[in-house]
Amino acid sequence: MAVANATDESTETLSATVVGGSGFTGGELLRLLIGHPNFEVAQATSRQYAGKSIGSVHPNLRGFDVRFSEPTDLESVDVLFAATPHGVTMEQIDAFQEAADVVVDLSADFRLATEAQYDDWYGGHTHPELLADAQYGLVEVNRENLPGAKLIASGGCNATATILGLKPLADMGILEDSKVVVDVKVGSSEGGAGGGEASSHAERSGVVRPYAPTGHRHEAEIEQWLGTSVSFTCHAVDMVRGASATSHVFPANKVEKRDLWTAYREAYEDEPFVRLVAGGSGTYRYPEPKALAGTNFADVGFELDPKNGRIVVFSAIDNMMKGSAGQAVHAANVALGFEETAGLEFLGLHPVGSP
Repeated sequence: MAVANATDESTETLSATVVGGSGFTGGELLRLLIGHPNFEVAQATSRQYAGKSIGSVHPNLRGFDVRFSEPTDLESVDVLFAATPHGVTMEQIDAFQEAADVVVDLSADFRLATEAQYDDWYGGHTHPELLADAQYGLVEVNRENLPGAKLIASGGCNATATILGLKPLADMGILEDSKVVVDVKVGSSEGGAGGGEASSHAERSGVVRPYAPTGHRHEAEIEQWLGTSVSFTCHAVDMVRGASATSHVFPANKVEKRDLWTAYREAYEDEPFVRLVAGGSGTYRYPEPKALAGTNFADVGFELDPKNGRIVVFSAIDNMMKGSAGQAVHAANVALGFEETAGLEFLGLHPVGSP
């Protein structure tokens, strides 16, 4: 196994395994890694589809000559991406780290900083001693700590959309004394390939359904990275891909719109995957998930209510890309010293159907 370390814009190729490769996010990871100049997919695992071709589960990947293997038969590789439900990586972390130099986990198992947080939000943690070693995978808030990281925790999709929308206000200090209310609307792919009855087409079609009015677990990530409490609600809506966060911030003191523009431009002018979309002309005047399907971009915008000083922030992502697989590859690029945008250059399609 090669040492998983590379120089900036390296042409080195590293081997990769995707554990949980048959799920929606696992399929997106495979798609990205297949097209990545610095990765070679060595293995994809799936208990349900072991022995079957990747293309039989992910039709967009037909012709790629790899078959699913059992997750208990891990090959020795440079990087292992775990696209598994919460609880799996923390139980299997010893095996994952034995198989790979770098582990990138897309579940919630290593996103939070302390054992106490896991006790409060997830009912505990089996390897709390590793939490200090894990690095949060949202590059825009944790870039300086990712180079050389060996355990990376990709952020949750709802948290990602919210954090990216509100980060410039946190940097300004506005959130410290403000009331913050966040409403997120998400597509059915968030529930995964086995999303259950509520994600079936007959039940999902046409809905705007609150499914986490209070107490959503992603609140813990949001509060950890923004340094303030938020009132958070999530709705399931009739789309496949996408997460759209509308955040209402009620600042203690008056804020000028020019100050908001300055804050957002300073926060994101050098970020390759964040675009400001704030009330321009045309149909798509504010961030919309439909315009981001299949991309690793986050679109962020805002408006200031002159009547009451309320700041309304809009942020949209593809939940399976910037909110999951794309974020994981982005973090791996930074951790390994690859070109930051490698494998993530797709700009999306327009027009498209429902994302």
